[in-house]
Amino acid sequence: MPERSAGPAAAAAPASRATELTGWGRVAPSTARLAEPADPAQVAGLLAAAPAHGVIARGLGRSYNNAAQCGGGLVIGTTAMHRITSFDASTGLATCDAGVSLEQLMVAGLPSGWFVPVSPGTRQVTVGGAIAADVHGKNHHAAGSFAQHVPWFDLLLPDGRQCRVTPGDDPRLFWATAGGMGLTGIILAAAVQLKPVLTSRVRVDTVRTADIDETMACLSDTDDRYGYTVAWTDCLARGTSLGRSVITSGDFAAPGDLAPRDRRDPLAFRPGARLGAPRGFPGGLLNPVTVGLANEVWYRKAPRKREGEIQTIGAFFHPLDGIRNWNRVYGPAGFRQYQFVVPFGQEAVVRRALERISGARAPSFVTVLKRFGPADPGFLSFPLRGWTLALDFPAATRGLAGLLDQLDGDVLDAGGRVYLAKDSRVRPEVFAGMYPRLEEFRKLRAELDPGGLLASDLSRRLEI
Repeated sequence: MPERSAGPAAAAAPASRATELTGWGRVAPSTARLAEPADPAQVAGLLAAAPAHGVIARGLGRSYNNAAQCGGGLVIGTTAMHRITSFDASTGLATCDAGVSLEQLMVAGLPSGWFVPVSPGTRQVTVGGAIAADVHGKNHHAAGSFAQHVPWFDLLLPDGRQCRVTPGDDPRLFWATAGGMGLTGIILAAAVQLKPVLTSRVRVDTVRTADIDETMACLSDTDDRYGYTVAWTDCLARGTSLGRSVITSGDFAAPGDLAPRDRRDPLAFRPGARLGAPRGFPGGLLNPVTVGLANEVWYRKAPRKREGEIQTIGAFFHPLDGIRNWNRVYGPAGFRQYQFVVPFGQEAVVRRALERISGARAPSFVTVLKRFGPADPGFLSFPLRGWTLALDFPAATRGLAGLLDQLDGDVLDAGGRVYLAKDSRVRPEVFAGMYPRLEEFRKLRAELDPGGLLASDLSRRLEI
């Protein structure tokens, strides 16, 4: 590992307050002291005075589980550190604080023709969080995960020292931190290499498939033809309709693809939610009947085949960002996201998962099937070359615990894994079987943090 600097002198720690926190799924709440430092010096001060019950960093709270919670300890919110410190419009290299959101990078980069290299299903994710979860998007088959586009990040280690980490100079620490869910140190700043685009619109082709075989065949045909591809899948369809889907594939449009009125400002980007979900949604609103009806409508309204539709960034990449606090729709019990990946050659596991889910009538409206490209070197990074299925179930779904345990077993037997940024209930021994480099990660973590200062509700549950 490289020499580490002492980092910024510890500053007076900002005030903290007892706060009950959850992830975006609104399950497993816990109470911790929450502090929101304005600069790295204040982060160092908080770490130096950290309580015995542990510390974890938290960005915009979009992990679906308790990865950014530390019950009884200290949670360091990073969103007050949100400066883009430099942006080179000729190369697309942005340098920023860890609390900068992907939306901020889009707003800064798009006027000069630059877009984030990888975007998950929401742009309300901080750069620090994107590195810690090594997030992926609809273009993993073409671009890999987020950390592959990060030349360096500044990391505050548990002992208070700060270092600049690159994949070339310190690959062990870099790839333990990328996907390490905040357990190696607190990311303070990073450089992100953006990708060039000619417009802020996406040229989208849509195909509606009849069953899982046609869905997988169509998805397999897209890898070399499109930069971005995803399938919305009807998880409740059964029989000959099992796995029927709507596949959308696309690439950023050229100026000539746009309507004349849009060519005047081809890089225009107007973020922001149009609607807000009110508080007080009743439990049980999303159930097999309502989700089944919604799935039927969504599937039937999709065209059998359509080419060249022009969509905005929001419509294609982040449709749910158009509704503030959309997680409230699941009612007070919240919801559980579940995402797994299995290697190519294990297509039967995806089919079996859909059979189990539809047979149990477990309602997931947002069900997404994609293909991943090669894995990166991250010790705990999620993607590997194969099929990934993501679902969200109301937490109160009857029989959900047993269903997910069955899926865990199928995934484990197939050499697959679940996603740490979404898991909220897998057993530690099952998790250990899914991540073969876990012991390497534990060894490095013990070297960096022998006292176990950095910890989260997630890490304690999974015995990471």
